[in-house]
Amino acid sequence: MEGSEGNLPRPNEPLEDRLLFLQENMVNFVNQYGLPVVEVALVVSKFIRIIGEKLQKAAEETGEELPRSLLEPWPIESDGDVPRIDSFPLERVLDSVDNDRMEIFDTIIRTIINEAEIPFASAITVLRDWESKIRTQLSESTSPGHLFSPMKLPDGF
Repeated sequence: MEGSEGNLPRPNEPLEDRLLFLQENMVNFVNQYGLPVVEVALVVSKFIRIIGEKLQKAAEETGEELPRSLLEPWPIESDGDVPRIDSFPLERVLDSVDNDRMEIFDTIIRTIINEAEIPFASAITVLRDWESKIRTQLSESTSPGHLFSPMKLPDGF
């Protein structure tokens, strides 16, 4: 795995460098392959669920309480109403995604988090930021076809 800054950072490198490497590789892959927002959403939500469950279990075992910012989606700003995409059958959405491309995106995220030993609380914070961008883009959708629009990331994200 190589990003714009070189090789995968080692676990003993500063956390900021490891998080930046994760972010850069996610952005580069999404932009390079024009990943549809639905594919990005499915992969990111999978990691949020898995990491969130692990963090919650660890907190329960130690009697700690996790901040809401780790457990819940972040608020988004939206001008419109929630789009009516419920008429688009879930089976049709899932049949239309590119599973190979999603698997590669999944592998990039998993490998960097595991190999760079990024703490789960830090990883989920990055993923929650992605989730807010996904939710914002989806809130601007006016038809089911927008699920397959390329994920739009702000400059400098």
